[in-house]
Amino acid sequence: MSATFKEFDAIVVGSGQGGNPIAFALADAGWQVALAEGKHVGGSCINTGCTPTKTMIASARIAHLTRRATDYGIDSATGSVNFSKVRQRKDEVVESFRGGSRQRLLSTPNISLLEGYARFVGKKQLEIELAKGEKKFITADKVIIDTGSSPSMPPIKGMDKVKALDSTSVMELDTLPDHLLVIGGGYVGLEFGQMFRRFGSKVTIVQRNKQLLPIEDQDVAEAIAKILREDGINVLLGTDTREVNTHENEQISLTLDTGGKEQILSGSHLLVATGRAPNTSYLNPEGTGITLDKRGFVPVNEQLETSVPGIYAIGDVNGGPAFTHVSYDDHTILLKNILQGGKADTSGRLLPYVVFLDPQLGRVGLTEKEAEDRGYDYAVAKIPMNWVARAIETDETRGLMKAIVDKKTDRIIGAAILGMEGGELMSAIQIAMLGGVPYTVLRDGMFAHPTLSESFNKLFGSMESS
Repeated sequence: MSATFKEFDAIVVGSGQGGNPIAFALADAGWQVALAEGKHVGGSCINTGCTPTKTMIASARIAHLTRRATDYGIDSATGSVNFSKVRQRKDEVVESFRGGSRQRLLSTPNISLLEGYARFVGKKQLEIELAKGEKKFITADKVIIDTGSSPSMPPIKGMDKVKALDSTSVMELDTLPDHLLVIGGGYVGLEFGQMFRRFGSKVTIVQRNKQLLPIEDQDVAEAIAKILREDGINVLLGTDTREVNTHENEQISLTLDTGGKEQILSGSHLLVATGRAPNTSYLNPEGTGITLDKRGFVPVNEQLETSVPGIYAIGDVNGGPAFTHVSYDDHTILLKNILQGGKADTSGRLLPYVVFLDPQLGRVGLTEKEAEDRGYDYAVAKIPMNWVARAIETDETRGLMKAIVDKKTDRIIGAAILGMEGGELMSAIQIAMLGGVPYTVLRDGMFAHPTLSESFNKLFGSMESS
């Protein structure tokens, strides 16, 4: 007996930070929308990404500042960490966000929330496997895929035989690691490495590349490595992990190769932070005529449409930059095109992001290396954070500010702010970039004292004296 498919105007697969808002917008426009979510409403950002990690990072910063209290002339306690309370606080915040999103979906007219895993079984036809094995069959002319990505494990010898942690499971530990080994020197590895060091764990970060955060300029990466080492983190660069082993005392050992020199490093826990893979294995995009790329992502054009007209993929699953705000921006592009008949696309959009270390790294636009590779006639503005009055007054002087300016137009084409509230300072520069404001406006503008923003006077003034 063939299945009967219920028809909708649109189907959204995945309730992440792009899927939810597009479902709400289409529903508000009078569309009948089915939203399928296999795990938790809110996607990875709310459940396993931004919200829980930044909540725990906030706790780690309080522990760090408590231990530094004497630097400010304050007598304080030892700053001991109640890790179960840290985890409880994280869980409460996540549940609040998740529950609020779910309740809004359930109460919004024109949205049918189907809590189950979706897979294509025909052209624009999906089977939803609900709890207890029940199945529903749905179809629509418009389908938006927002299934996201998940942590992946590298093909290292012995990895399948150890209890390796990823960015999700490491937040569910009951006790603090004695010595946390971290494979990977990208955003995830660095944020968790510093966090657990501040909670009291010994931490070693093993990075295959010769610098942390390989896409950043070398001076920025070196400044980050210096900060982490000051925090007591062992940072090993240019180091391959050849093999992983577990021993009888439950210790985990890594066999490492640094420039041909072998060493064995042991720790109590292992966090693997080397990348993510798209959540497409169950989705069966081939069932609707979509061919995945060699990495398993859903290919799209600049308007986020797949090879099948009317089917779109947004967020991590399409292989673009894996940031929540990219997924959200993707949804705005679709809305302009689907509801307003526009021709919006992803070309030319500025990509901002923040690495939530302490201090933060805020990045937007081109690096110096990218500007050079693209043939720009550019100038560099750069100052250390210890030139910033506000940073000195708060004793948060680690890091640097750097901006890249196109000499032909005097416009800012990139910035990296490694310093206190680096993300907010970067965003201010991004606003100038979006508006096409020449760097001289920030150089000569009057900003309130003593704020971090007044550092733009010195930053862009340094370009003329460099």
